[in-house]
Amino acid sequence: MLSRARMGAPQRGQWELGVTIDRCAGRRAMQTLRKLPNIRPASRAAVTTTQTGMKATKGTQPQYTQGTSNLQHPMGRSNRKMWSMTQTSHRSNRRPIPPSSQTEQDSLQQAFTRAIEIMARLRGPGGCPWDREQTFDSIRRYTLEETYEVLDAIEHKDWPGLKDELGDLFLQVLFYAEMAREAGYFTLQDVMDSLSEKLIRRHPHVFANREGVETSAQVVANWEEIKKSERAESVNPKETSLLDAVPRALPALMEAGKLGSKAATIGFDWESAEPVFDKLQEELNELREAIAKDRRDQQEEELGDVLFTVVNLARKLGVQSEFALRGSNAKFRRRFAAMERFDTMAAPLAQLAPEELEKLWDGVKAREGKDPAGEQPR
Repeated sequence: MLSRARMGAPQRGQWELGVTIDRCAGRRAMQTLRKLPNIRPASRAAVTTTQTGMKATKGTQPQYTQGTSNLQHPMGRSNRKMWSMTQTSHRSNRRPIPPSSQTEQDSLQQAFTRAIEIMARLRGPGGCPWDREQTFDSIRRYTLEETYEVLDAIEHKDWPGLKDELGDLFLQVLFYAEMAREAGYFTLQDVMDSLSEKLIRRHPHVFANREGVETSAQVVANWEEIKKSERAESVNPKETSLLDAVPRALPALMEAGKLGSKAATIGFDWESAEPVFDKLQEELNELREAIAKDRRDQQEEELGDVLFTVVNLARKLGVQSEFALRGSNAKFRRRFAAMERFDTMAAPLAQLAPEELEKLWDGVKAREGKDPAGEQPR
């Protein structure tokens, strides 16, 4: 991962460049950072920071002392699976965390400041060579990776893991903000101030006692109206269309959904989900025609139209297409793995006929309580 560059000699819990498998994309290998072996220190006492904290100034090193604190190394990371297993028995006794006291707010501020100082130290003179070499472009892929790892933790209800992954995702914010500060673009305080002002500005029913906004639908409508007025006041020659506000860098499914939502704000939309089925059938017919004519270019275009229509069908149904597809991917993985270990399987899957494979698939679905006659194997 991006956050685990070495600080001097290898430390327990640190990471180095290597090759791993992107779990969100199956078996696709990718270059990333791997964790070094957990080499335990000679003493059994935990490594902890001094009472003065870890404030690092130019030319100094963070100070550590031996003690019995449960604090981890600032760049360390707990093992998600092991921690999740040990915490399972305690989850039934969870209680909501009460609002923070002044002491807790001060502690949060110190933790926030500490993270900023660590990031500045890594990027500063005498810091980590790998961190100092990074640019806005070079760490984009890590931001995407960390985002999907957050989603993975949520989907697995791995709350200790989510804590770690949110930290990794927040590191991306720190990294971008530090590089922007170095270039003179903006600072992290500018980011936080802009966020706070936007939240207050777009929630007048909370902060300005605006009446007539009581339901979630009214909040969304009001939010879009405020965004529209903000765009009208801003001077951005690059945005000449309503749809220019939708970033082209978004994943295709998300971009399609947002394009449909933007067009719907001016009434360019289906009244309900039912007419979308007719449109979907129309696009499928056009795809079949392109296949019959063996026009590869048209096939890609028509298939894109089918996918775009399916995404907007999901939008009309109130379903997030990205999450729906991720759910289907997970279901396919689960059922295929069950096929591979099916008790009655007499031969490897590669040696079975298509009819035998379909029979195995139906058997797996039957075990899950599904109707094997109502669903195709793909």
